[in-house]
Amino acid sequence: MAKKSMVEREKKRQKLVARDAAKRAALKAIISDQSKPMEERFRASLKLAQLPRNGSATRLHNRCQLTGRPHAYYRKLKISRIMLRELGSAGQLPGVVKSSW
Repeated sequence: MAKKSMVEREKKRQKLVARDAAKRAALKAIISDQSKPMEERFRASLKLAQLPRNGSATRLHNRCQLTGRPHAYYRKLKISRIMLRELGSAGQLPGVVKSSW
């Protein structure tokens, strides 16, 4: 099980990303628009730099929904490999059977 502080930190980042997504997209559109004057694009880049770093989507890290484990994460199931094995062995995942021969 991951430390609760790390899981909570990740939740906080997710909230910040959701809150700042529209602002960041608008500023990035202004910055990448070559038809705008250079001063306006520069002001937009300064405003983007003033936004909190944790509001950027690249700061997010996928974590297991059950344990908070950051590694060996299956995106489709949103769980780690360890929980996949445990839930599959217990028969709690439909269509998953632990192989044996």
